[in-house]
Amino acid sequence: MYKAFLKRCVDIICSSVFLIISSPIMLIVLLLIKLDGKGSVFFIQTRVGKNAKPFKIYKFRTMLISTPNMPTSLLENSDKYITKIGKILRKTSIDEFPQVFNVLKGDMSFVGPRPVIESEKELIEKRIESGVYSLLPGLTGLAQINGRDKVSVIEKVKYDKEYLDNISPWLDIKIMFSTIFKLFQTEDKLEEKDQDENCEKKPKIS
Repeated sequence: MYKAFLKRCVDIICSSVFLIISSPIMLIVLLLIKLDGKGSVFFIQTRVGKNAKPFKIYKFRTMLISTPNMPTSLLENSDKYITKIGKILRKTSIDEFPQVFNVLKGDMSFVGPRPVIESEKELIEKRIESGVYSLLPGLTGLAQINGRDKVSVIEKVKYDKEYLDNISPWLDIKIMFSTIFKLFQTEDKLEEKDQDENCEKKPKIS
């Protein structure tokens, strides 16, 4: 009942409330990004969603449009490609706020396995094998509060499967509160930043 119907109702209600509350912040961010330099305000990237189908995920742009088209982890001195406002957005995770539109659209849920880029073949294949892609991807998930990118692919899938097998409103509440707590830990960010703007050369929204 919760997984099939109520979870989606909660997502719609919570994302609507969040959008109303955060809209002043997002409007200010829109203006600051425009003032900070050339380029689009939003960054759109293809991720793998429910049933292993691709969808477009939304973020505030945090990197220069001149950033080389390669994973951030492979860039030499990657910090120099992050915009001034982008550093603040990343540190506070405000760059993730536009994903509330993904939740409203039904592409994502507040809690679920984090969506990955299409090149992460091993993780995608193991998620398919374990049935994880029967779930909507989430803004945060069980793997994110248990190490995020510090855990192996096998461990990530183990956490994803554990969430699938034990999904409940109480587990979602626990994950959300743990996520909020970790947002204040600057050395443990929840988003996989090595899958960032420079993985797709051309932003889609101006």
